[in-house]
Amino acid sequence: MIQYSHLGCSFLYLLTSISLFGISAIAWNKESTPPPLPLLPLPTYSQLKWQQREIIMFLHFGVNTFTDSEWGTGQEDPKIFRPTSLNASQWAATAKAAGISLMILTAKHHDGFCLWPSKYTDHSVRSSPWRGGGGDVVKEFVAAASSRGIDAGLYLSPWDRHDRRYGRDLEYNEYYLAQLQELLTKYGGVREIWFDGAKGANATNMTYYFDEWFAMVRELQSSINIFSDAGPDVRWIGNENGFAGSTCWATINRTSLSIGNASIVDYLNTGDPRGTDYLPAECDVSIRPGWFWHKSQSPKKLTQLLDIYYKSVGRNCVLLLNVPPNTTGLISQSDIHALTQLRSTIDTIFSVNLAAGCSVRASSQRGVGFGPENILDGDHLWTYWAPKEDVRGSGQRRNQDHCIEIRAARGGLRFNVVRIQEAVGLGQRIKRHDVYVDEKLVARGTTVGYKRLHRIEAGEVQGSVVRIRVLDSRAVPLISSVGLHFDPLWAAHIKNQSVT
Repeated sequence: MIQYSHLGCSFLYLLTSISLFGISAIAWNKESTPPPLPLLPLPTYSQLKWQQREIIMFLHFGVNTFTDSEWGTGQEDPKIFRPTSLNASQWAATAKAAGISLMILTAKHHDGFCLWPSKYTDHSVRSSPWRGGGGDVVKEFVAAASSRGIDAGLYLSPWDRHDRRYGRDLEYNEYYLAQLQELLTKYGGVREIWFDGAKGANATNMTYYFDEWFAMVRELQSSINIFSDAGPDVRWIGNENGFAGSTCWATINRTSLSIGNASIVDYLNTGDPRGTDYLPAECDVSIRPGWFWHKSQSPKKLTQLLDIYYKSVGRNCVLLLNVPPNTTGLISQSDIHALTQLRSTIDTIFSVNLAAGCSVRASSQRGVGFGPENILDGDHLWTYWAPKEDVRGSGQRRNQDHCIEIRAARGGLRFNVVRIQEAVGLGQRIKRHDVYVDEKLVARGTTVGYKRLHRIEAGEVQGSVVRIRVLDSRAVPLISSVGLHFDPLWAAHIKNQSVT
């Protein structure tokens, strides 16, 4: 047994299947060691599946597309809705090419115009000339998504600027629930339902019966994820820039949340390490300046979209990227190019883990099955490195550093992105961590969660030894995956900054 001490971490390297300096190897007991206890609260199966999607697509489409506006008045004539070439298969093909597995359509926005022929209102596609009044955008959307193996989600705005019942609590809530039932019973499985908390400052006072709405959703589709400012499955990140806080917990207290409350946006952005509810955040942002398509607007540059990716997916969230169809009913080629360019760049950066083939060591190991080699396998969730937990006689955990080390097999490593992932199926744990390369601090962070991405602020680094230190955690840390990657755009950005 060799002891190596550095930066407060004591490394005990167990030598297996080899002999060093004439000392015989020590073999582990072949009996498997039980996993550590989970740390509550835990994600549901649906939440874990949602988190692994990483990027999902929003499609804002409706009368606003034809009036060049963002918030409709509710007085629009349904006859203005006349997409000449609507093809939901093109939407699904665009999503598929971008590696997206879930699309969410605005079935009804704040203007109250319905993209399906609801039997509870004539303010819908039924009153438009599109498809001779016999069209159903929701039906075509769901069918196109299903044909490509993509899951469908729907957005149904609570704020309705058209319906005369809005402002009459009982009448409008009955109307809204009736439409919710239509969407969740006529179109097959829906994987996410979106409840928007937005409402104009001068909007009619209205009480939404969210408890009844959520209960009805659960009754009709038990595997669905419900999104709102207050969950109960997915929470809003608190802004429309697509940015999570540099500290971002999936845990939060739902009792402190309310829908449409502007005073809680900071709390939504960071979450709460003491939170009693597992409620991961979704970062919504549009590929264009506006949510609906406008002829005068263009999609964001690749560097902007990639920055959003790092500050959403790379901070323990899912990125909900809006890609709005235009007046013809198709996604514009410029948007398709921006989206596929983003996917190609992400694949280029993260398809190669430069740490693969390196040796891995750790400060300690829980037992058989929990070795540091797990951080380099293909499972980013259920296999993980678990250190020994140091507890006092009372059973209380002692706060201590836990370290893991990656050593290059031959030569050095050159990279500028560090990826760290926790085994969040057993609870989010890490509160503070550092990254060193050849004893030099190159990155410092707080939460990790499902995925944390560090772009090295000093630019690319070269070295032989990468060490990750967990300085503080809610329970013994469980690291499922570590990656070292090279981002050429980030390297160019740092180089340009230096020249400037």
